[in-house]
Amino acid sequence: MNMQEATSKMKADSYKMAALSEDTRNNILAHVKDALIAHKDEIFAANAKDMAAAEENGIAASVKKRLKFDEHKLADVTNGINELIKLADPVGQIQLKRELDEGLVLQRVSCPIGVIGIIFEARPDALVQISSLCIKSGNCAVLKGGKETANTNKALFDVIYSTAVANGAPEGCMLQASQHNEIDELLSCNKSVDLLIPRGSNAFVQYIMNNTKIPVMGHADGICHTYIDKDADIDKAIPIIIDAKTQYTAACNSTETLLIHRDVADEMLPAIARSLKDHGVKLRGTAEAAEIIKQAYTTDGQTNGSHTNAATDSQNDFEIMGDDDFNTEYLDLILSVKIVNDVQEAIAHINHFGSHHTDCIVTENADTAALFMQLVDSAGVYQNCSTRFADGFRYGFGAEVGISTSKIHARGPVGLEGLVTYKYKLYGHGQIVDDYATGKKQFHFKNL
Repeated sequence: MNMQEATSKMKADSYKMAALSEDTRNNILAHVKDALIAHKDEIFAANAKDMAAAEENGIAASVKKRLKFDEHKLADVTNGINELIKLADPVGQIQLKRELDEGLVLQRVSCPIGVIGIIFEARPDALVQISSLCIKSGNCAVLKGGKETANTNKALFDVIYSTAVANGAPEGCMLQASQHNEIDELLSCNKSVDLLIPRGSNAFVQYIMNNTKIPVMGHADGICHTYIDKDADIDKAIPIIIDAKTQYTAACNSTETLLIHRDVADEMLPAIARSLKDHGVKLRGTAEAAEIIKQAYTTDGQTNGSHTNAATDSQNDFEIMGDDDFNTEYLDLILSVKIVNDVQEAIAHINHFGSHHTDCIVTENADTAALFMQLVDSAGVYQNCSTRFADGFRYGFGAEVGISTSKIHARGPVGLEGLVTYKYKLYGHGQIVDDYATGKKQFHFKNL
């Protein structure tokens, strides 16, 4: 069966999936959680094969970190399922109820999108999160993971799919695409697939958008910023930037650029740079930033004999970069650094070079923070906290299918609300439009 035929069958089953009761969908999720734990040895064995292949093929460390699926990752996804079960049903919510005239009542009611194709990177835990969200929201899912996680994804998919069908989901509730050529086949299924969510590089996401008629939701790069304002508290700033850069460097919400106000750069930048260096972070940035760090290490060398070569070491560790390089996503222990004149320049830099993902200001000035959070055009804008908080689970969504940087339908971490749309239901008693067009009757709008 080719992708066109398979998704056509899914489309027919999507109406059955949408009609499942909340109790049935929650019951499926509870059984999926138990089944994942029961089959964990098989899943871990499959992941060991993927990890060994990644080592043999010289896969980047950032990818290997995402690839690993162990007891910790299992605990994370099963806890996520538990939280998802507790969340309110996103389906069947009455968003609007309005009487147009006596006996003519309009309702806007939330409903599943239908068939969603998700193409995601080498993260097996993403498969669990995505499929769980689709089950909870009553959607059918076509899942295409990265080739690096082929064994783990198959083991996880087999457990989730068989459990879902055994507990009331239609056979077309899920489909796993395993071959690379199936991506192009999926892109042509605009009559049966309602939405595509790609997770990957900017080039990959652009390819998806340019080669399909199916609506696409998602994000490409995660070029996130942390701006240290002139009214920042250094005791807050250092832990925030360390966490934002090092807590999980391979994540799209890790900070890639540090901006610092010129008025505090001489004081704060050296301390921040030392702390970043202690955490293994390589700095690159403007010549001005390099000079301040060099001067700080020179001072250290003058006051401490063990640091006599510190200035030279700092120059060797700091790579000078031009403005055009600030659109780089590292996903590694590398950080771009730039000094700015004020919050307005920081905002302009972020809106120009950023990916509209997540950006933070560190400041004690409420007015400056308000200006930053109003004018920065990103899905997540923070004050005095790590950009790593941009996550569906940490937002209380249970999990996420991805983070959207678009402004239509869903923005930021996409949880249950991003996986439903709505329909209008109009209840009448024989009314016809001609009566209103000719003036026999008039509308009397009243929200109920």
